[in-house]
Amino acid sequence: MSELTPPLLRMAGITKRFGRVTVLHNAQFELRAGEVHALAGENGAGKSTLVKILGGVHPNFEGQIEIGGRPVRPLTPLQANALGVSLIHQELSLIGPMSVADNIFLGRNPASAGVVRDAQQKAEARRWLRQLGLELDVRQPVEQFPIATRQLIEIAKALSQNARILVMDEPTSALNAPEVERLFALIESFKQEGRGILYITHKMEEIQRIADRVTVLRDGRWIGTASAKDLPMPRLTQWMVGRGMEEQFPQRAPKPGQERLRLQNFSVFPSGFLAKPAIQNISLSVRAGEILGIGGLQGSGASELFMGLFGGYGRATRGSVFLDNRRICPASPRQTIQSGVALLTNDRKGTGLVPSLSVIANATLASLRELSPGGWRQLGREREAAEKMIRSLKLHAASLDLEVGMLSGGNQQKVVIAKWLQTRPKLLLLDDPTRGVDIVAKHEIYQLMKQWTAQGIAILLISSELPELLSLSDRIIVLHRGRITGEFLNGQATAENVLMAAMGQPHSKPETEALLEPAFKYESLSDGSAKRVEPA
Repeated sequence: MSELTPPLLRMAGITKRFGRVTVLHNAQFELRAGEVHALAGENGAGKSTLVKILGGVHPNFEGQIEIGGRPVRPLTPLQANALGVSLIHQELSLIGPMSVADNIFLGRNPASAGVVRDAQQKAEARRWLRQLGLELDVRQPVEQFPIATRQLIEIAKALSQNARILVMDEPTSALNAPEVERLFALIESFKQEGRGILYITHKMEEIQRIADRVTVLRDGRWIGTASAKDLPMPRLTQWMVGRGMEEQFPQRAPKPGQERLRLQNFSVFPSGFLAKPAIQNISLSVRAGEILGIGGLQGSGASELFMGLFGGYGRATRGSVFLDNRRICPASPRQTIQSGVALLTNDRKGTGLVPSLSVIANATLASLRELSPGGWRQLGREREAAEKMIRSLKLHAASLDLEVGMLSGGNQQKVVIAKWLQTRPKLLLLDDPTRGVDIVAKHEIYQLMKQWTAQGIAILLISSELPELLSLSDRIIVLHRGRITGEFLNGQATAENVLMAAMGQPHSKPETEALLEPAFKYESLSDGSAKRVEPA
C-alpha cells in the first residue's frame, strides 16, 4: 500500500465508559487492505469492546473512526454492515429455534414484494457453508447442531455479507484442525481480494502463523503495534501481561492411584434408542490423579460421551459405569453430581452459566442442597462459600454481586470452575476448559489441573487445541465416529498419530503398559456395589 493511500480502517483516541468504569483509554488501531492484523491482549483488555464499537454495538464512545479515509460513526450493526464491516462474535449471535438459512441471512433475506425468496436463500446458505467444508440441511434449526458447527454457521453468516473489513473474534475456538485449515485458506483468499481481517485470538501459534501485524491492548490501553515477524512470543507475552511468563505447560509428576472410573461397553444415544448411538460400546478407565485426554474430530462423539456420562441424556445410555468400584447409573445430572462427577461444558454461555445471575449465585448453583438445606436460601453461607472459592481461583471482579455475563471470558470460566469445585468432585469432565480464555487464564487453569490431580481428582479432558491435549494428558484415547481408534501414552502421542487415529485409521495400543489394559472385571453385588475380579 502506498504511503499516500489511507488505511482501510483507522480508529484513534477511542475511549469507552460503562457507568463509572472506563474500559478503553485512548485506544487506537489501524488495518490495511490485504492484511491480517491481530488484536491481542488478556481477557478484559478491551478487545471485544473495541470491535463492538466498530460494529455499531456500542455507539456511545469518544474518538474517531475512518473507513477508507472517510470519517464514520456506525450507530447500529446494520449501519456497520452497510459500511462494509462484518463481525464474527466470540459469543455466538445465532437464534437457536430459527433455521440455518434464516440465521445466515437474518435481516438481509432476499425478497420480492415482501416475500422471502426461500429457494435462493437456501441455495446461497449452502454455498457459503460448503466453502467451510459443511454439508448441512439448512432448513433445520441451529440449536440442534453442536457448538463447533454453530461456530462455522456464525462464520458463514459473516462471510455472506461480502464485507471489506472482516472482524474475527476467536473464530477457531471450537474448531478442529481440518476446519481451522479451511478457514485459514479462506482468509488467504480474502487477503488476495484486498479485504482486511481484524483477527482476535488467544492462540499464540495462530498469531505467528497468519498475522501480518499485531496490536496489543492491556487494561484498555494501546501498548504497541509491530510486524508479527518482529514480535516473538516472549516479547508479545510481555506486552500482553506486563511481565514475563513461566513455561506454558506446568511440569507434572503424575502418580496415578486406584482406579476412579471404568466404562464397560458404554454407548450413548443422544437422539433416543431408535437412532444411531454417538458412542458405541467403548471401554476405558482412568485412575485417581490421572489426566486422560479424549481426542477426535468434530462428530467423534467426545462431547456426547461426557454428556451421557453426566446424565445429560437421561437413561439413553447402555453399558456399565463404575466409580470407585461402585456401579452407578448416570440417569440425571443431579444423581451424577451426588456420585462425585462434575462436567465443565464447552459452551459456558449456553450450558455453563446463567448470565443474568450474580457471580455468587452461579458459583453456588450446583451445591445449593448443601449450602441451603431444607429449601430455604441461606445467603450468608452462599456468599461465604463463593468468596472462599473465588479467592482461591484469583477471579477479578469489581463485585461478586455483578451479573456474571458482565465479566470477561476468562473470569466467567473461573466462575464455572468454582461452581463445580464447590461440589467436591472425584471425577472432572473438562470439555475444552480453556476455550476463549487468554494466555494468563490458560496458565492458571493448567496450574489448577496440576493441583486437582495432586489431590487425587481424576480428569477426563477434551481440547480443541492439540498441543494442549498432548502436553497435559498422561494418556490419550482417540475417538472416530463413536469408537476408540487409538490409545497413546504421553511420550508416544504425536500430532500426526493422534490425527491419523481421529480420521479413522486404527492404532494398536501399547502392549507393555499395564496402565492401559482392562485389568479387571466386575461382579455386581446386591447392594449396588461391584466386586472386582482379578483376571486369571
